[in-house]
Parts: sequence; C-alpha cells; structure tokens
Amino acid sequence: MFDPSQLAALAAILRHGSFERAAFALGVTQSAISQRMRALEEQVGTPLIIRAQPCEATEAGRRLFQHSEELRLLEQDVRRDLGLLGAMAPRATDWPTLRLAVNADSLATWFVPAMASIDQVLFDLVIDDQDHSADWLRRGEVRAAISSMSEPVRGCDCVALGRLRYLATASPAFRARWFADGVVSVETLSDAPALTFNAKDDLQRRWADMAVGHGVTLRSHWLASSTAFVEAALCGMGWGMNPVQLIADALAEGRLEELVPDLPLDVPLYWHVSRSVKRQLAPVTDLVVAHAGKVLLPL
Repeated sequence: MFDPSQLAALAAILRHGSFERAAFALGVTQSAISQRMRALEEQVGTPLIIRAQPCEATEAGRRLFQHSEELRLLEQDVRRDLGLLGAMAPRATDWPTLRLAVNADSLATWFVPAMASIDQVLFDLVIDDQDHSADWLRRGEVRAAISSMSEPVRGCDCVALGRLRYLATASPAFRARWFADGVVSVETLSDAPALTFNAKDDLQRRWADMAVGHGVTLRSHWLASSTAFVEAALCGMGWGMNPVQLIADALAEGRLEELVPDLPLDVPLYWHVSRSVKRQLAPVTDLVVAHAGKVLLPL
C-alpha cells in the first residue's frame, strides 16, 4: 500500500518540474517533499525521479504517477456515485489531473470548449500529430488520445469523433505570384513555398499527391502553431493546409483562397481511452464526442 502523501509528492514534482515548486503547490517544505520521495523510492526499491531541469520520471516513476492519478479518478467516481461531487465542491487542489494526447488543430478548433464543459478535472495536454498521438497511449503516458487511427490501441476502446476538414489555402497575392492563371502542377507546387507544422506533418504532401500526383518536392517554412499557420498564409508567406473552422471568415472575405477549389483533405479523428479508467472517464468521453459532433463532419 502506497502512502497517499508520498504519491502526491511524486505527482507534484512531475507536474511542476521541481521539488521546490512541488513543495509550494502542496503547502509543505521542500524537506518534506524530499523525505516523502526518499521513503517512496525505498519502498519501491528503485529511483522514481530523474533530477534534471525539469525533473523527469523514470519508467517506475511514470507508472506510479499514473497510479496516483487513477486513484484520484476513482475517488471522484465514488463521489459522483454518492451524489457528492457537486455538494462537496472540492478545491482545484483536490481535482484529478487527466493527461491526454491531442493534435494541435483539434485544440485550436473544438477541443477547448469540450474541456471547459468537463467539471472538476485538471488537464495536462500532450500536443502531437494525430498520426502519432496514439504512441503516447501505447507507452502508457496518457489516459486517452485523439488519433487518426481507427484501430483501437491495445488495452483501449475507440470511439469515432468525425472528420476534420482541411483546405489548401493561400493569400490572393501569393496565389497570383506562384500559381499564374491558377495553374497547380508539379512544377508550381515544387516552386512555391509551403507551410509545414513540424516533421510529423504530412498534410501538405498528401494534398499535393491528391492534386497533381506524386513527384512534388516541397520547399517549406516550419511553424509549429495552428494560429501562426493561418497568419503566415494570410501574410503571403506560403500555402498550407488549414482547418475550415480557422479560416472560414478569411475565405468569405477573400483574404484567403483555395489553391484548387473543392479539393478538401479530410482527416478522420477517433477518441482512444484506456480501459483501466474507461468507467471513470465515461462522462469525459460523452462530452468529447458531443462537442466533436458539433464541429466535425460525420465519418
């Protein structure tokens, strides 16, 4: 049986990055945090924290951290079953922290309202490409993830969310300069600067293959921000794949144009949730699915 105060110390160190900040968050001395961690590591028989800047978990520490968060989720589930969740009005310090893997464009278009509708939970979001977010679940580092994979991750259930639609867009001036007479070809796409989120982002390449077939070598700016991606397109830096929800006004006002009209790229999204906390996260799953249904296209 693990001491709850020791588990809380471990979680606070990993969440805040240092023993000092963990002590401040828990309202105890740094010495108390160190003593709790020493006792926990002696009980487990292995180091739990890599003392770096910020502190990181060892494999054993990561597993214990997950265990501590699952205990808090279970406690909240009991409160809910007993009708005490609202009546007790626990402080934010008593709320469980839910670690999720979410793609940046979902976060920028529809996921924040979903989070806001979920009461008495703190969120710790890992931002990763939808094609790679499931890897965090496989490693056991998150409890749920938004992924483009339709096949459930091992040990998880999978629920369809919908399709996030992307359009290849650029400013009118950029389009006129690089795609004369609106000609989108292997040559013009190879010449025109593109926008790429990061090394995992292949949406521009996938759309180029759809538009003109294989053979395009993209030259690209790299901007790891959904809002900066749109702003860069508006400023004429390059063309890129932007979610419809982020550019609807700019399209309507003529500040952005599609490179090829009526050639969208739809990315399917699914909610993967660990079966170990499936029941506890059922209210979260219901709200995520409901909010996705308001914005995403049906699969």
